[in-house]
Amino acid sequence: SKFAHDEELRFRCEARRNKLLGLWAADLLGKSGDEAQAYAKEVVAADFEEAGDEDVYRKVAGDFAAKNVDQSEHQIRREMGDLMAVAIDQIRNEA
Repeated sequence: SKFAHDEELRFRCEARRNKLLGLWAADLLGKSGDEAQAYAKEVVAADFEEAGDEDVYRKVAGDFAAKNVDQSEHQIRREMGDLMAVAIDQIRNEA
């Protein structure tokens, strides 16, 4: 039971982080409003391609490269880490 609960929390935190990452990336890509929300959903959906964070990273990095947004791998991965901490705090505060 605890394992299932922990897995659900991990999933929720990762999904929240991916949404926040998508909104961050959307802003850098010049998207706002509904377009930014739709892009954030695309980033969340990208996480279902494979286990781990690489699919999410590739989605954002590829979109940045296509639009010539200057963000290094380190910057993107640091943002992913920072936003995971934000997501965990948000999920904890909802409980």
